[in-house]
Amino acid sequence: MLYAGMDVHKEFCQGIVLTKDGEVEREGRFGTEKEDIERFFEGLEGVRVAYEASGNYEYFYEVLSGLGHEVKLAHPLKTRLIAEAKVKTDKIDARALADLLRADLLPTSYVPPEDIRELRHLVRRRIHLGRHRARLKNQIYAELRRKNLKYPGTEMFTKKGLAWLHGLRMAEIDSYLVVYDAVVGQLSLAEREIEREGMKLKEVRLLVTVPGIGPYSATIIHSEIGDIWRFGSEEKLFSHAGLVPSVYQSGESCHRGRLTGGGSKLLRWILVEVVQTHMRYAPDSKVTLFYERMRKKKSANVAKIAAARKLLQAIYHMLRDGKEFRQGQPHRPRGEACGVSPPVDD
Repeated sequence: MLYAGMDVHKEFCQGIVLTKDGEVEREGRFGTEKEDIERFFEGLEGVRVAYEASGNYEYFYEVLSGLGHEVKLAHPLKTRLIAEAKVKTDKIDARALADLLRADLLPTSYVPPEDIRELRHLVRRRIHLGRHRARLKNQIYAELRRKNLKYPGTEMFTKKGLAWLHGLRMAEIDSYLVVYDAVVGQLSLAEREIEREGMKLKEVRLLVTVPGIGPYSATIIHSEIGDIWRFGSEEKLFSHAGLVPSVYQSGESCHRGRLTGGGSKLLRWILVEVVQTHMRYAPDSKVTLFYERMRKKKSANVAKIAAARKLLQAIYHMLRDGKEFRQGQPHRPRGEACGVSPPVDD
């Protein structure tokens, strides 16, 4: 068996291939194109390859897997804790990855299957479009304040409000409106695609039976969780969502602090959002009643986080058991096809 470590950069990779005994079989710098990677690994079969997770990890994963190699995605933070060195070079980083892999000590990151990766890209595109829409709204508001213009109605970004904006005949606002209309159109397309693709999946169909969760939020939850069976317990899923408190223990004293902040930020955000909608539309659910009890002892924010964790507990058992939420289909909020509006939008 051969073990390879790759230190991946934008323009090149530093690679090393070791034998089981740690002898160098091959070493060098090569480009990031598929042909360059194939050339470096030419003549080597069944290599176990490790590199750190990054924004373009999928490309290297698909290329290396296509060559028949076993790919391990290293967890960047945990790997540094084990292999941090005072002298740091590309060669040392690649060697450290190969050595950790060879010793079976490499902390790995989860690599979702291709269908889950595609879902993640879909929902994140929707989120980025929403953020762009929010920025455009803020720019338009800024132009109105600069001219001391005030919309006479209540909600400006409606059909009536947009007609008022177009009627101002202001070049600055008109230019923003052209982009705004295009972004809104792309948002609608993305939301329809999310609902169409998401509702094909049994996990998403289960999740939308929870009051307050629609196809959009259900697709986010499913794409961030992936295979529920990779979590051996509900506590591990809580940790993945970052919904566990930090713990400071010394001797017999133990103090619990803020949330750890680790795990999936997107999963944590969507759970906190949907639990608020859930409590409005399911006042008698166990999650809502739990929130009310917590609210009498803790602050509203602490109780909300605890309720989000309680909802995740229900989701964990729903997905494991393949059962719908006990109260059946949700009463979806009017005017919101996807269950919740992302706070990043407005």
